[in-house]
Amino acid sequence: MKISLGNIQSDLGGFNRLITLLEQTKDCAFEDIEIDLACVTWFEANMCAPFGAILYNIGRRINSIKITNINPNVKAILSKNGFLSNYGRAAMRDIYGTTIKYKRFDTKDDRFFGLYIDRLLTKSGIPRMSCGLLKKFRESIFEIFSNAVIHSKTELGIFSCGQEFPKKKRIDFSIADLGIGIRQNVNKNTGYNFTAEEAIKWALEGRNTTKRGPIPGGLGLKLLQEFIQLNKGRIQIVSDNGYWELSPRRVWTKGLSHPCPGTVVNIEINTADEISYCLSSEINPQNIF
Repeated sequence: MKISLGNIQSDLGGFNRLITLLEQTKDCAFEDIEIDLACVTWFEANMCAPFGAILYNIGRRINSIKITNINPNVKAILSKNGFLSNYGRAAMRDIYGTTIKYKRFDTKDDRFFGLYIDRLLTKSGIPRMSCGLLKKFRESIFEIFSNAVIHSKTELGIFSCGQEFPKKKRIDFSIADLGIGIRQNVNKNTGYNFTAEEAIKWALEGRNTTKRGPIPGGLGLKLLQEFIQLNKGRIQIVSDNGYWELSPRRVWTKGLSHPCPGTVVNIEINTADEISYCLSSEINPQNIF
């Protein structure tokens, strides 16, 4: 089987193209599958997280995957972040240090994921944050990993990748899993009958959570939302057949062409932001004038 892809960007069209790839191969087993990138002139590196998750899903059904006809510029991007080394291509050195390496983590690799986040937060383009906020910001990203383990119940791992775009003044960082997804988890634990889009919005509201016990959940993405709104960045969440996006212009949702297993979270940080951030609890009223 040969399947052609178009350009993959961090937008609704990019996610729909990747999910269509999964739909086209959902019944494949013991097949040779060629992913033809001849028409791809741009592939945003952070999208290697959902792309890698989808290819892993295809491969676990004993399919052989071959990626062919790669544009030299695309090949350079996907070689520098280590993605293509999973498919028989040599890795390239990242001279400018703009990549956030493509990684697959097992569900018990929380310590290694924590170190991975630490490397992300040392990127020079990350806006200045107080020690307290930086700690909370790290915890918020880590909670996405925890949600994939606890709520999504993924057994196939968590996939991450990112990229700094110096000319576009942004850093994009994506986390993907192949679990049960937000809609199924929310509806199962609350008794609601939400659509995928409604379930994503519910999970992002205040203290809504499906966690049980004395430790509150659902707060990680709330803090990220607040920061990204101030930073004028962007967050995208894809789960089941729902797409949710927060950007400087609006918050909106849309249905996808096909269901997406698990959940993808993409965080886009505006690196042109020169504001220094801190938690409101860290502000000394005597020093604000």
